[in-house]
Amino acid sequence: MEAWRCVRRGYGRCVVGRGRYPMFPNHPKSLGRDWTTPWENLQRCCWNRHISSCMRWPGHYSRAPYPYFSSRHFSLKWRPPCLFESRTQYQYYNWRPDHLSQTSFIHLSSYVMNSEGDEPSSKRRKHQGTIKRNWEYIHNHSKEKMNIPGDKNIDPKCEDSENKFDFSVMSYNILSQDLLEDNSHLYRHCRRPVLHWSFRFPNILKEIKHFDADVLCLQEVQEDHYGTEIRPHLESLGYHCEYKMRTGRKPDGCAICFKHSKFSLLSVNPVEFYRPDIPLLDRDNIGLVLLLQPKIPCAVPPAVCVANTHLLYNPRRGDIKLTQLAMLLAEISSVAHRKDGSFCPIVLCGDFNSVPGSPLYSFIKEGKLNYEGLAIGKVSGQEQSSRGQRILSIPIWPPNLGISQNCVYEVQQVPRVEKTDNDKTQVQLEKTEVQVTAEKLSSNLQHHFSLSSVYSHYFPDTGIPEVTTCHSRSAITVDYIFYSAEKEDVAGHPGAEVALAGGLKLLARLSLLTEQDLWTVNGLPNENNSSDHLPLLAQFRLQL
Repeated sequence: MEAWRCVRRGYGRCVVGRGRYPMFPNHPKSLGRDWTTPWENLQRCCWNRHISSCMRWPGHYSRAPYPYFSSRHFSLKWRPPCLFESRTQYQYYNWRPDHLSQTSFIHLSSYVMNSEGDEPSSKRRKHQGTIKRNWEYIHNHSKEKMNIPGDKNIDPKCEDSENKFDFSVMSYNILSQDLLEDNSHLYRHCRRPVLHWSFRFPNILKEIKHFDADVLCLQEVQEDHYGTEIRPHLESLGYHCEYKMRTGRKPDGCAICFKHSKFSLLSVNPVEFYRPDIPLLDRDNIGLVLLLQPKIPCAVPPAVCVANTHLLYNPRRGDIKLTQLAMLLAEISSVAHRKDGSFCPIVLCGDFNSVPGSPLYSFIKEGKLNYEGLAIGKVSGQEQSSRGQRILSIPIWPPNLGISQNCVYEVQQVPRVEKTDNDKTQVQLEKTEVQVTAEKLSSNLQHHFSLSSVYSHYFPDTGIPEVTTCHSRSAITVDYIFYSAEKEDVAGHPGAEVALAGGLKLLARLSLLTEQDLWTVNGLPNENNSSDHLPLLAQFRLQL
C-alpha cells in the first residue's frame, strides 16, 4: 500500500525499495479520486524506469507484471499500451499505445494472477462459458398459453383477454460499481477486465433486453450511471423509470421500471429508513413503492402494488432489518389499501439480506413472528452462532416511529406524489388515521398480506439449495420475489402455490442455479454475468 500511495502522489520506488524519485516530469492533476497525466509524460518516464519490478500492487496478489488503466468515470474501449521494451523479462506487453487517449486515469492492479494460490482454494478458475437457465412452468400451464419473456418458442398472437392480465417481473441487484470497488476482496476470483463498468453494463443491458420483463425492480443502481446510461437505455426500450437514492454517502439506490404498453402510473411512494430522531434507524437504506394500473381494453382491472427494497446487510443488526421491513410493509399497506378494506395485488421484490427459513423470511411469508428471546444476529440467518449477541428488545422500535406491531401506520399524514405517463405531477395531501387499540408490550409482529415466494429455494430432486448471489466469500439466497396469493399447497410442487380469486397466480419462473453450477463459470461476476447476483424473473396472471 505504501507504493500505491506513492503512485497516487506522483512518486515511484527504486528497485531495491530505497528512496523515491518523481514518477512523472510534471506533477499529475487530480480529478476526484483519480490522478491524470499526459500519456507522453507517462511513456517517456516508463521506458527507462523499473516501475514494474519494484512496486507491490493493490489487492491481495503479490505482484503484477504490468499496470493497467481504468476508471470509475469513463469508458474503456482500448487495451493498455506497452510500457516496456521487448527485451524485458515481462511477457505481457501486447498492448496498443495508439488506443490510449491523451490523458487517462491511472490505477495499478493485476490483470492475471501469478498463481492459482492467490484464489480461494475451493474456487479455482474454471472454464469460461455460459449456464442455461430454463423456464419452470407452474401448475401444468403450457408455455403456448403464456407470453414468457425471453422464450422465443411462444405463440406471438398471445394477448391479454378481458378476463386475465399476464405480466412479468424481474428483480435484479446489478452491483453498484462503487460498492464493487470498495469491496474488492469479494471479487478476488474475477479477472480484472470483467469488473469494469464499461464491460459490465452492456452485459446487464443485454440480459434486460433478452428477458424483456414488463416490470423491473433493480437494486444497487448507482446514481451517476442511472442518469447517464441506465435510464436513457431503458426509456429507449419502452420503460418508464422511477428511482430513489439512498440517503447516506453511498450513491446507489433502487429503481422500478415498467413498460408504458402494459401499465400506467398511479402513484410513487419512496420510503426512507433513516430517521434522525430515532437512534435505531441510523442507516441509509431505502424502499420504493409504486401503484400501477394495468392497461386492458374494455376493462377496469384492479391496480397492482409493486415494491422494491434493499435492506441492511449487517448480519448482527436484525433489529434494524425488522424495523426497516416493518416500515416498508406499513407503506405498502397504505398504498395497496382499498376502500372496502381489502388490498390490491402486491409484488414485493428486493435484496433482503436474509436467507430462506430465517425469522425475517418466515415473517414475510407467514405474516407473524414472535421474537421474544430471539438474538439479533439470528433474525436474518446469516450468523451461524448467536454467542455474545444481545436479545431483541420488546418492542423493537420506539412508539414515536408511528408504526404498530401490525406493521401499519398508527397516524399517517404523508404528501403523496401522483404521476401520470405524461409527466403531469399533482401533489395530494392524504391523511389516514388507522384506529389502533391500546397494545400491551407484545413480542408478536404481524402483517395483513398473504405473501408467497416465487422460488422454493431448494431443488426438489436433490435438496441442494438454490443461490441468488455468489462471490469469494459466500453463495446463498438473499434475493426474493414475493407476491400476494391465497395459499394452497400443491402435491409434487414444493414451494409452488395457487392463487385463488382476487390474487395473483404464478405461471412460470426462471430457474435458479446451485453454487456448484456457478463455480463452473468462475462464480459471479464473470464474462457473461456481470453482477454478483442472478436476476430473478417470474410470470404472473391477474384474474379480472
